[in-house]
Amino acid sequence: MKSDALAVVPTRPRKASIRSYLALARFDHATKHVFIIPGLILAYALREPPLDNAVVTIILGFASAIAVASANYVINEWLDREFDAHHPSKQARVAVRSSLSPFLVYCEYAAFAASGLLLASQLGTSFFWTSVAFLLSGLIYNVPPVRSKDLPYVDVVSESVNNPIRLTLGWTMIDPSTLPPSSLILAYWTAGAFLMGAKRLSEYRDISGAGGHEILHRYRRSFRYYTAESLTVSCLLYAMISAFFIAAFLVKYRLEYIVAMPFIAVLFSSYLWLALLRNSIAQRPERMFRSKRLVASLCLAVFALFVTSFVDMPFLYDLSRESFVPVDKLK
Repeated sequence: MKSDALAVVPTRPRKASIRSYLALARFDHATKHVFIIPGLILAYALREPPLDNAVVTIILGFASAIAVASANYVINEWLDREFDAHHPSKQARVAVRSSLSPFLVYCEYAAFAASGLLLASQLGTSFFWTSVAFLLSGLIYNVPPVRSKDLPYVDVVSESVNNPIRLTLGWTMIDPSTLPPSSLILAYWTAGAFLMGAKRLSEYRDISGAGGHEILHRYRRSFRYYTAESLTVSCLLYAMISAFFIAAFLVKYRLEYIVAMPFIAVLFSSYLWLALLRNSIAQRPERMFRSKRLVASLCLAVFALFVTSFVDMPFLYDLSRESFVPVDKLK
């Protein structure tokens, strides 16, 4: 049977080393913190706060975010070890292949969580409580009895909440006196849902295409309720909702941003294209920068947002006024 090719090959757990425990923190996933950067840019462009000690604040902010994210990764990999054993690539993870001490794993989690929150406490109340939300999101997503990752669609929404959290972390590094607009938070959240939905679509297509439906269901319970069609439709829904909130934000806060909208649409399309490829790196977002097409799309979108943040375009305001074509002129 085809599914035999995906079956887990039992191996004797190897003795864990210090490197094994550090691998749980997934420092290679730090690239995901790129989603903090738009928060930095937009907070400065829209609020124009003083930038006293901004460099130190940003360095401490990123260090805090990485530490909290590492705490979430530690608990994720530890609690998922029995499920990851059924995944074609995740079965190679340290928690699956090594004999780890539960006491040391939880100590590592506590150390990363405490250090992340300690750093966050130096950056103001808003940044600190956003970091607390970041830590709690990992517990809700991974820890029973809630363990939202086992619930269809709720898994996508709860995992993608990390996107607006990262946005807010970036924003509060620059302007700790305010929070991002709700339209921007919702746009970021639903855009993250699109990314996570595309990731699941890619996993579903690859594993089920190799005859591994049963393995897919054992790997993640939520996949019992998904189909390729439902995941594709959900990606379209998330993208459309995100585009709506992006447009609402653009028009309300700076009309010049509308020029960046086509580049954002290309970025969405590039990621979906990537997710539809066999063995796509969309399944491993930390490697997304290996795609030249995706990197080019991202750079163009970021550049467009940067330019439109600081270059005024008065003609757009003339175009945005109400305008109706008189019927008499058509005769």
